[in-house]
Amino acid sequence: MSLLEVENLWVRFPTRQGIFDAVRGVSFNLERERLGIVGESGSGKSMTGRAILRLIRKPGIVEADSIKLEGQNLLDLSEPEMREVRGQKISMVMQDPKFSLNPVMTIGDQIMEAYLLHNNTSKAQARVKAIEMLEAVSIRDPERVMRAYPHEMSGGMGQRIMIAMMLIPDPQILIADEPTSALDVSVQRQVLDIMDGLVKKRGMGLIFISHDLNLVSEFCDRVLIMYAGRIVEVCDADKLHEAKHPYTQGLLNSLPRLDQPKKYLEVLQRDEAWTKEDSVRGTR
Repeated sequence: MSLLEVENLWVRFPTRQGIFDAVRGVSFNLERERLGIVGESGSGKSMTGRAILRLIRKPGIVEADSIKLEGQNLLDLSEPEMREVRGQKISMVMQDPKFSLNPVMTIGDQIMEAYLLHNNTSKAQARVKAIEMLEAVSIRDPERVMRAYPHEMSGGMGQRIMIAMMLIPDPQILIADEPTSALDVSVQRQVLDIMDGLVKKRGMGLIFISHDLNLVSEFCDRVLIMYAGRIVEVCDADKLHEAKHPYTQGLLNSLPRLDQPKKYLEVLQRDEAWTKEDSVRGTR
């Protein structure tokens, strides 16, 4: 049985012009692997991740045949039951830690809160666990960081803290929504190495949402390519540059390459057929 099975997921928003479909009939399985979801801004990547955790705010509407976590349909759960799933079973790392961390709470209190919420234990034990988790994400002086506030941290440190906070309840699945897009290249690699090591050590499933095709091809095991709310192609990450769908080829051709310099990058030529269900290529 797969860790996560998503079948025919739709996310809709009512507008003055009618219903807008942000995610359109998405289906996929997640094993104990690193699954990448790539596409342009507005393709439905983040909406897919949020919909799995039922974090789409009203008037947004989430519909699906099923969203099963180890056989349990999350759509059948009440909101209190979903709060037990969030963090404890599925955690999500947002794109920018500045908007995810509470600015008036110390980092230690926030990490401990994430642990205490799902574990019947003392604050002293939670503090020990929080320090261990900060050490696991390669923070050198965890005692000082526990006393600090988010504004005292750099972007890279903030993202490591977010990863520590999301992983301290020991979830089965981690959804990472462009966790490195706000970081410079050297810090980006460090954060990815930390995530990779923790996921492998714990035997977790990872959904890695990104717009960076080269990064996903190096870091992930499989890749879903999304366009206009649909999955248009599924392929092995190490074969992403051999993708067959014209949209994926267009994205790859629009990337600058040092080994093949061009005077002008190609402009993506779109086809209405890409939005149709029968345009999907690859295996789920």
